[in-house]
Amino acid sequence: MPTQVIFPPHGRLMTKLTALGPYLRQQHSSEGHFFFDCLASCINAKKAPEEREFWGWWLEMVETEAGYQYRYYFGRYDINGDWLEDKVPAKHLEPVQQTLDDFYQKLITLLEQEYSLSLSPASDLSSPTLSVSA
Repeated sequence: MPTQVIFPPHGRLMTKLTALGPYLRQQHSSEGHFFFDCLASCINAKKAPEEREFWGWWLEMVETEAGYQYRYYFGRYDINGDWLEDKVPAKHLEPVQQTLDDFYQKLITLLEQEYSLSLSPASDLSSPTLSVSA
């Protein structure tokens, strides 16, 4: 008989996920669905703060029967506050990848060690593994 997965209460998990760093966007998250992002590298720091765009990533995590599944994207955060999927230029790639790897390690540690929940890539993810072991 399969072991039943026990999920923590939504509010408690939101608190724990918020503590991982400046990644969780609470206004884009809901019960069983979490949205994280990171503005990792400024495209043009010479512009006024409200006109700056960034290279970075966003990750969506959804509840499944066994734990959570994730899907992540790379792209540009534009001046309208929208993410646009795009290839990150080589000179910005290292900080973007590093922040995602760092976040992923914190996320998987929290889910597996504190809650005994799995975290797996979505089956349709074109590049399902992050630099750290999934």
